[in-house]
Amino acid sequence: MVIIIKINQRTSSQSHVILFSSDLDLNHEKIIDYYRLRFQIEFNFRDAKQCWGLEDFMNVKETGVTNAANLSFFMVNLSHYLLKVTQTWPRCSVLDLKRQFRGYRYAEESIKLLKEKPDPVLVGQILQRLSSLGCIHKHSQQASDH
Repeated sequence: MVIIIKINQRTSSQSHVILFSSDLDLNHEKIIDYYRLRFQIEFNFRDAKQCWGLEDFMNVKETGVTNAANLSFFMVNLSHYLLKVTQTWPRCSVLDLKRQFRGYRYAEESIKLLKEKPDPVLVGQILQRLSSLGCIHKHSQQASDH
């Protein structure tokens, strides 16, 4: 157990924060570090459930459950990595990223149906425009195009 006393320097009022752990081998610094990570852990679970199917899988055997959970969290990590390295606009979210890749895939499949392939520059413009359909946070250039 860790007890943190917070003192307001201006008013001298005090408040207490009590942190618990069932692991008796953890020192106070580790317990405080783990509590600091709790919101990030909750956000990762939210993304795994809402965006990557953690709450939708229908497995009942241990291996299936393990694989589904690991795949969901792998996709959380991959999407956060992609958001970091391919940041195309400042407020892009995981949902925007999913919609962008889905739109890109639909556009590619639609272009394959054409008898004559359009000019590569036009294909690039089509892919960029269609891949942004349904995105919550539009890129500033895309927003000005509409």
